Amino acid sequence: MSQKPRKTPAELRSSRWFLPEDLRSFGHRSRMMQLGYHLEEFQNKPVIGVLNTWSGLNTCHAHFRERAQDVLRGILQGGGFGVELPSLSVDESFTKPTSMLYRNMLAMETEEMIRSHPLDGVVLMGGCDKTTPGLVMGAISAGVPMIYLPAGPMIRGHYAGRILGSGSDGWKYWDEKRAGTITDDEWRGVQSGIARSAGHCMTMGTASTMTAIADAMGLTLPGASSIPAVDADHPRMASACGRRIVEMVWEDLTPDQIITESACRNAAIVAMATGCSTNAIVHLIAMSRRAGVNLELDDFDQLGRQTPLIANVRPSGKDYLMEDFFQAGGLRALMKQIEERLDTSCMTVTGKTMGENLEGARVYNDDVIRPLSNPVYREGSLAVLKGNLCPSGAIIKPAACNPAYYKHEGPALVFDSYAEMKAAVDDETLDVTPDHVMVLRNAGPQGGPGFPEWGMLPIPKALLKQGYRDMLRISDARMSGTSYGACILHVAPEAFVGGPLALLKTGDTVRFDLEARRLEMVVDDAELERRRAAWTPPEPRFQRGWGWMFSKHVGQADTGCDFDFLETGFGPAAGEPDIY
Repeated sequence: MSQKPRKTPAELRSSRWFLPEDLRSFGHRSRMMQLGYHLEEFQNKPVIGVLNTWSGLNTCHAHFRERAQDVLRGILQGGGFGVELPSLSVDESFTKPTSMLYRNMLAMETEEMIRSHPLDGVVLMGGCDKTTPGLVMGAISAGVPMIYLPAGPMIRGHYAGRILGSGSDGWKYWDEKRAGTITDDEWRGVQSGIARSAGHCMTMGTASTMTAIADAMGLTLPGASSIPAVDADHPRMASACGRRIVEMVWEDLTPDQIITESACRNAAIVAMATGCSTNAIVHLIAMSRRAGVNLELDDFDQLGRQTPLIANVRPSGKDYLMEDFFQAGGLRALMKQIEERLDTSCMTVTGKTMGENLEGARVYNDDVIRPLSNPVYREGSLAVLKGNLCPSGAIIKPAACNPAYYKHEGPALVFDSYAEMKAAVDDETLDVTPDHVMVLRNAGPQGGPGFPEWGMLPIPKALLKQGYRDMLRISDARMSGTSYGACILHVAPEAFVGGPLALLKTGDTVRFDLEARRLEMVVDDAELERRRAAWTPPEPRFQRGWGWMFSKHVGQADTGCDFDFLETGFGPAAGEPDIY
């Protein structure tokens, strides 16, 4: 790849605001001086935006106030001028009905904030599930040099001598509480010990998956995604991001040189090898399409069949958490293990290729990061299904469910809403067997609304009392990356817009075959046509505001759920703003 000549100060994007000797630039300079700056502090220097998704309700980013200062210190050391800009936080824990409803809002805000301000480059501070794709999608479309700073996982959870994984053990112990096998005091003990520091989930959930994807794409400093949030390496990494982004501006190292088709495939391969969240597919498709790369569901299935899962990290792995993964060598070590499967010529934010960045990487614990000869699971993390229930596709995470359900046939037990299902599963007299296939519909992008994480349907209490902890479950929802079980997700098209899932009835036979990648209802075509003719579209979820806009423009799960008017590829589609 040929290098661009280094920029001169006059060629900086921010110079359009600050250099001309006209009335408007006079106003810009005087207002900077109003903030207490001398001209020499910001003129003729790269102006770097630090997009900070800190929030008083985002526990994953509780340390971001301090990390922003570390980044600003690095920018100053690198000879740039840093400005911190608050960004929508879309926290996973408290945002309802789902933070996925606002991922595209963050992407739009990021793109427009970059475009409308005198920024030459940006450091994107994210980590909690939707912040990584939202920030990256917006920055891709804005087209200025960017570097991603991942929040990092929290430290291990603990209770009564047991190691706890956020999310995963919450689901596990909730089932035990419902089954009556643990006490209220034990439940409260798990509650107080499962999340013990700043940082995102320390399982290989969606947050760790998406920061690993950004790392594998070449958008972070090498291995940055593995560093725990409260480790001393983390502030050092933050200041290094600040120094590096200044150089990236002078080098004019823009996203289009980094996010290529090969980089997107690298990210998908690495995701499969880590035991990634099912959410990886919907977000990576959206990120790739912003970059003009048409990644399809079938690409993920092909790569999944060819890529062994080698990260022994919960929930797909059995024993370890992200802190252990970091100590075992982190993402660089995992990528070194599968180096022959990657395109190591891809450019990264370091200005070096992936291959150069992987030099010297080593595995320090080969039970945490397995060799290819001893994988956790022989194929990758995810499988893509097709059939008359999901003509546009559905997703399952085979390594995180009971192998007994890899091939299954049983009667459907269908619920039209989460409230209906929740009431039913707590009824100990519910007529249900382990062979039943639980189905939740109207929980997709339109129906949820917003595609909520309802897909790990709770096991009916009647079965929990009998000792069962898994069963086949199907929905057009997503599920948390910390979840597990025989859960088929992202059924597309969703029921709310008339997908075949809307036609399924309780008692219909459902047939699933993982090896064949098939998901079908055993109902003849004539009967399905009769049901379709009788189907009535539900009332729209929204009449105004953001929800109305979301419903009018969001895509289905198989296309990444981006807005139809935002899939425009690289660069500032609206052009640089006029300055008068």
